[in-house]
Amino acid sequence: MHKAGFVNIVGNPNVGKSTLMNQLVGERISIATFKAQTTRHRIMGIVNTPEMQIVFSDTPGVLKPNYKLQESMLAFSESALQDADVLLYVTDVVESPEKNKDFLEKVAKMTVPVLLLINKIDQSNQKQLGDIVEKWHQLLPNAEILPISAKNKFGTDMLLKRIQELLPDSPPFFDKDQLTDKPARFFVSEIIREKILLYYDKEIPYAVEVRVEQFKEDHKHIHINAVIYVERDSQKGIIIGHQGVALKKVSTESRKALERFFGKSVYLEIFVKVDKDWRSSQKELDNFGYNPV
Repeated sequence: MHKAGFVNIVGNPNVGKSTLMNQLVGERISIATFKAQTTRHRIMGIVNTPEMQIVFSDTPGVLKPNYKLQESMLAFSESALQDADVLLYVTDVVESPEKNKDFLEKVAKMTVPVLLLINKIDQSNQKQLGDIVEKWHQLLPNAEILPISAKNKFGTDMLLKRIQELLPDSPPFFDKDQLTDKPARFFVSEIIREKILLYYDKEIPYAVEVRVEQFKEDHKHIHINAVIYVERDSQKGIIIGHQGVALKKVSTESRKALERFFGKSVYLEIFVKVDKDWRSSQKELDNFGYNPV
């Protein structure tokens, strides 16, 4: 009998959800950097074997929304509670179990299997870990608790085996050769956004969005035009940098990463535009794909 199901990954920002997703799927589907709020959408990564199909879904970190974009991000996380066959709630050895109690209460009421993953156990000792497990057991008594280190691949094979046991009997939901539900353009914008997260400080990475205006592909080359949207002229100046040096660095590093991702030579042009309303206008957010369904 074939097994298939939706395994949704939720948790607070910066606990390692995207790193875990990438380990489980075996491809760099989610961008994983050291900054919070890296993931803004629900991103699906699909694992196929002859007997099963696991559809993993990485979600933005759960946070109290301060503006429209964050409301959309929270909606993505909450939608992951609705359609999960198995829920992976990721925490780590440093965050307080009491953080975001409202969301935890929703998780506690779920009837599907919940695996509580305590990540980054390489940063802890046996006694600390025992105390953390006990606290979480009181908060989510029905959850199965698994200590892991996503970065070091510790416990991920055991986790995959456990997920497989919990999956319902079902035919596959997607073609067996499909890796993700997202189109190529989505990964172009995510890779450019990752470079911006790495190379700029303070509020800049959170005030930008990337849109791919053109994606033309033949069997050897890909020609891409992308636009980085910012909220203010001063941010545009920072993104471009003195004599265009900063933007050139982002373009070069993005092009290299895109060539690795697609396995083809890439010609990349990046422009910068100011759109003061993009984070607060629902119409703009819809255009950027922030409309959970």
